[in-house]
Amino acid sequence: MDPAVVLALCLSCLLLLFLWRQSPGRGKLPPGPTPLPIIGNMLQLDAKDIGKSFTNFSKVYGPVFTVYFGMKPAVVLHGYEVVKEALIDHGEEFSGRGHFPVLDRINKGLGIVFSNGDGWKEIRRFTLMTLRNFGMGKRSIEERIQEEARCLVEELRKTEASPCDPTFFLSCAPCNVICSIIFQNRFDYNDKHFLKMIEKLHVNVNILSSPWMQIYNNFPALIDYFPATFNTLFNNSAFVKSYILEKAKEHQESLDVNNPRDFIDCFLIKMEQEKNNQPSKFTFEALVGTVFDLFGAGTETTSTTLKYALLLLLKHPEVTAKIQEEIDHVIGRHRSPCMQDKSHMPYTDAVIHEVQRYLDLVPTDLPHAVTCDIKFRNYLIPKGTTILPFLTSVLHDSKEFSNPEMFDPGHFLDESGNFKKSDYFMPFSAGKRICLGEGLARMELFLFLTSILQNFNLKSLVDPKDLDITLAAKGCTSVPPFYQLCFIPV
Repeated sequence: MDPAVVLALCLSCLLLLFLWRQSPGRGKLPPGPTPLPIIGNMLQLDAKDIGKSFTNFSKVYGPVFTVYFGMKPAVVLHGYEVVKEALIDHGEEFSGRGHFPVLDRINKGLGIVFSNGDGWKEIRRFTLMTLRNFGMGKRSIEERIQEEARCLVEELRKTEASPCDPTFFLSCAPCNVICSIIFQNRFDYNDKHFLKMIEKLHVNVNILSSPWMQIYNNFPALIDYFPATFNTLFNNSAFVKSYILEKAKEHQESLDVNNPRDFIDCFLIKMEQEKNNQPSKFTFEALVGTVFDLFGAGTETTSTTLKYALLLLLKHPEVTAKIQEEIDHVIGRHRSPCMQDKSHMPYTDAVIHEVQRYLDLVPTDLPHAVTCDIKFRNYLIPKGTTILPFLTSVLHDSKEFSNPEMFDPGHFLDESGNFKKSDYFMPFSAGKRICLGEGLARMELFLFLTSILQNFNLKSLVDPKDLDITLAAKGCTSVPPFYQLCFIPV
């Protein structure tokens, strides 16, 4: 290469570095590793396990530090104390949603997961109230989950104890619960349209958990130059949204304001009530975005946790035996599990909590943002700065959990064998942005898991000692490895 070209490139990099380091507000942020021009700290981050890099940085810079993803800074919160202080003690100031360019292009600021401002607050408040108080028609949500648990058991019986990948069944069950809440009706496990939606959601989660998504989010211009992966994500999302829109229009034609059937009916009624309050936050676009968020988040998160739970139970048959002993004692074999049983089953409750802690489903949480300039631990964080609460550092804190890197239900049991709560249990995040579906997810995990173990013994295809429980990916979400098992009827 021409020496003059090399010299020009070097001078350009030095100039960019100088201008960047002089940029307003940089000195107000917490310390962190020195970034490079344009790419920031990307070369210092392990794309396959960013959490490991964060832990190493925290040892040098403390519990609050700044990393640069490209040209944009993000403040990382490491450890329970600082995460609690930010998300709970200063909940309002840390309640913004940080930018996620890939999903921003898909959601366009609508829905409840990636929206901000008054629109987010109104839609979230309405959704939470509807899920909690309406009861979704004549049947409670618990009854809907129990019905789906019985359907799940029947589908598992059809495997006739032959080896199978449980992913399909464990995706259909929570997806059907969401469908019954949103669309009034569940689907047959062989319904082609239902299966297509399940497949597209599953593909999207795998794409979002890949290292490529980290690169796309940090350098969104690359989407236009390498659009293949993004187009798959976008087309899959568009397919689901078109189905939601079709159902919403069908609901509108048969709507009875005095007898709402499901969530879509409730939203349509709210739209009618708000039509004179312009500009209203309750629009058809907002309805589709909100249902899309509920549909996606309410399906894959629960199914992933259940899938990893069964793998861990295969790995630890002694844990499975103790749960089944508790099921026999409290529930028996002749009635369906119900949520009242949970308080009498401390070991099962502890196992479910430990599965969630050990899985660490969303390691860095979804990005937050500060809603105003805030002085936090002697640093002045400018409004709009991205905040990454590193939930792994809370769920795997050795001060709270004696063996954080080991799967041990004893983490949630006291000396007498009673269930022990922990403030460090934050798989659903915390504060203003805590997962909207936490209550639903807790019910599903308990009722689905106990229903499976009430009716089946789990058989591994290999010696449990040889089972690999290492996560296949740990990006935006944690992805369990592929495995097969046999469901042996009890």
